[in-house]
Amino acid sequence: MRRASVRARAAVGATLVVAVALVAAGFAVLSVLRTNLSEQARLRAEVHARAVASKVAAGVRFGGLGLGEDPVQIVDRRGRVRAVSDGLEAVTGAGSRSVVPVRVEVEDEDDGGSVAAEVRFTEGTARVDGDEADYQWAAVRVVTPAEESVTVYAGAPLATDTVGSVRDAMLLGLPLLSAVVAAVTWLVTRRALRPVEGIRREMAAITASTDLTRRVPVPASRDEVARLARTTNETLAALEAAVERQRAFVADASHELRSPIASLRTQLEVGAAHPELLDVDGAVADVVRLQRLAGDLLLLARLDAGERPSGARVALAELVREELAQRVGDRVAVRCELGPVEVAGSRGQLARVLGNLVDNAQRHAREEVRVTVREEGDWGVVEVADDGSGVPEGERERVFERFVRLDDARSRDDGGAGLGLAIARDVVLRHGGRLGVRDAPGGGALFEVRLPRAARSAPVRAG
Repeated sequence: MRRASVRARAAVGATLVVAVALVAAGFAVLSVLRTNLSEQARLRAEVHARAVASKVAAGVRFGGLGLGEDPVQIVDRRGRVRAVSDGLEAVTGAGSRSVVPVRVEVEDEDDGGSVAAEVRFTEGTARVDGDEADYQWAAVRVVTPAEESVTVYAGAPLATDTVGSVRDAMLLGLPLLSAVVAAVTWLVTRRALRPVEGIRREMAAITASTDLTRRVPVPASRDEVARLARTTNETLAALEAAVERQRAFVADASHELRSPIASLRTQLEVGAAHPELLDVDGAVADVVRLQRLAGDLLLLARLDAGERPSGARVALAELVREELAQRVGDRVAVRCELGPVEVAGSRGQLARVLGNLVDNAQRHAREEVRVTVREEGDWGVVEVADDGSGVPEGERERVFERFVRLDDARSRDDGGAGLGLAIARDVVLRHGGRLGVRDAPGGGALFEVRLPRAARSAPVRAG
């Protein structure tokens, strides 16, 4: 069954369930039918036995009782058969196996007899006129007017042939009904799974062709299969976007690495041929740029791989002071307005975010860069503003894309590789925060970082 198709498993499962249900229902029906027939036979036998017993108690002689069609046997206290119904040839379960009456002379009495209220029931068989069947016997004790105690046994057929006929009909219908259920389940499952087969074929074709622009067919129905198809297409779209992003990333990284490597190689080749012309400072600058670019690419690779920050507590004001203390010789001075705010995350990654934002602000500022740290509800907010030309409203999302430079005239050495803001946003998002840009109050751009504040009960960690 593990290797069978879904249709086969569904058909077999449905057939087994229906078969078990039918068998259980059949047993229940047969049990109820048997019980009802037995109750009816008991009632019929009791009525007949009391009718005969009333005649005996009234003083009617055994030979003139008129015992009717159902088998009757009257037995006295000594076990002697006093009377039997016509045609009774054999009997079991009654008072005696004998069907031959014994004649006993009894004196007549004027007083009437009595019929006992208690009735006993037994099951047995009887052969009447050559036909043998199962019977329900009702036994009623009677005292005749001659004060002779006898027991009247009256039988009623149990109709076991009716139960057998119903049982045979059920046994005959069970395979047919199971076959119908299996066939219907197979056809319905086949029809329901036809769109799934179409999805599978299209996915196989996409895998073989590696063409992620293709999509699986979505059925017109609004069932689970349609939702599966839509989800599959959404997954393919996300996969296509990720692959395109990865290809663009590799291409841009290769392009960015090519310039400093080519420049460094040129300088080294010139230096090898003419040592006096070697530009050591330029070579060092190219190596530093390669080192920074390699570090950025490595961090992006770790972020893309799903690296999560630690849960250490980081004091944002202290982090800003440490970062700005390393920028004594920067071209543009940085002014601070710091409040006591703590967030949870990686101290190193958050320092990288702050450094990238300050670098970007200093690159575009005219005279001043301002860093503000404050608390706003459940958020810790860091704002980095400059007094430069700002970011056009239509480009405020594009600036966070990788390898994007809005100022095409800016040199690569001064402008960087276009990864700083992309890294900053990725890090902030993985800390559960947000990073956006808007106009600064005094002109220029204002980059705002929002990070969830750390729980006050959390222990302070160094980061």
